Amino acid sequence: MHFENLKFANHKKNMNWRLILLPFSALYWIGISLRNLAFDIGIFPSKKFKIPVICVGNLSVGGTGKSPHVILISDILKNEKNLAMLSRGYGRKTSGLKIANYSSKVYDIGDEPLQFFNRFKNKIVVAVSENRVAGIEHLMELYNVNGVVMDDGFQHRAVKPGFSILLTTFHDPYTKDFVLPAGNLREPRFGAKRADVIIVTKCPDKFTVKKRDEIIKKINPKQNQKVYFSKVVYSKLVYGYRYNIENHEWMNYDVLLITGIAKSKGLVRYANEMFKSVQHKNYPDHHNFSVDDIRNIDEEFERMPSKNKIILTTEKDYMRLKDESALIENLFYLPIEVELNDLDDFTQTLLEYVRKN
Repeated sequence: MHFENLKFANHKKNMNWRLILLPFSALYWIGISLRNLAFDIGIFPSKKFKIPVICVGNLSVGGTGKSPHVILISDILKNEKNLAMLSRGYGRKTSGLKIANYSSKVYDIGDEPLQFFNRFKNKIVVAVSENRVAGIEHLMELYNVNGVVMDDGFQHRAVKPGFSILLTTFHDPYTKDFVLPAGNLREPRFGAKRADVIIVTKCPDKFTVKKRDEIIKKINPKQNQKVYFSKVVYSKLVYGYRYNIENHEWMNYDVLLITGIAKSKGLVRYANEMFKSVQHKNYPDHHNFSVDDIRNIDEEFERMPSKNKIILTTEKDYMRLKDESALIENLFYLPIEVELNDLDDFTQTLLEYVRKN
């Protein structure tokens, strides 16, 4: 009962803060709406390319699961086109167009592009550019790219994608959120109308048809919009520097779990179910681990009394931690995939767009 009262008190406190910030959200709503209108009517230029450009993004500030969906889409298309994945390269210390290669580091291209390159190697071109128009032009000219998957580009209106995929989460959909700062939306809800496909992500393993229909009704898709549902599927292996560990062995291990992602609750819950014990250290999304952070992680790991112990992290965080010699011998990561409710139809929808263009 005490826990329920505490949850209610925290919810009430959050609601009070939202009410205070609503006037600022109204100003933000007006500013973003005017910006979008300027792109819609041509005051601000928006370039459409002759090659297929698929945009993957969201309305909220993060945590919808873009990376595994970008990987899924790229996996579907990698044999159809000379494909490139283009990101801004959040958190990198470079500028301009950079192409991922075997010597790339996080500070060169950012953690997610490095994760993408680690998955695909040279099967597709992985690039970063803060100017997406210039980035696509250079990719077409220098690398003969004839298809682009643009990561987190829904608000990057300077590029007019041929096909847009919008992500929103099952438990926190954009349909019940507010724009910043009272809520977590980067732009008003009606921005969803620009999407060709809406994917409801992070769904539970089982939910009723009634619940699915309720969500679709709230989304209220246009006639040409398709709505899909996806869930997270965890790998059966955790991958390390020297060896991997299969899931039937996980219950023998005590884990120090390190996360620097937008929403870690699902992973923490899964780790607690699958491993003997879990200690969790949580950091902000895209966190750049300092010398002190590494020392603290190492010291906390050494204090764990177990002989069978590992440091576990996400695939994205592994990109930022794998060069740390103090951790690498004990460091493992757990990849994730996404599973769609109708993968065949989604694949056909993507391929139809790409082949027409």
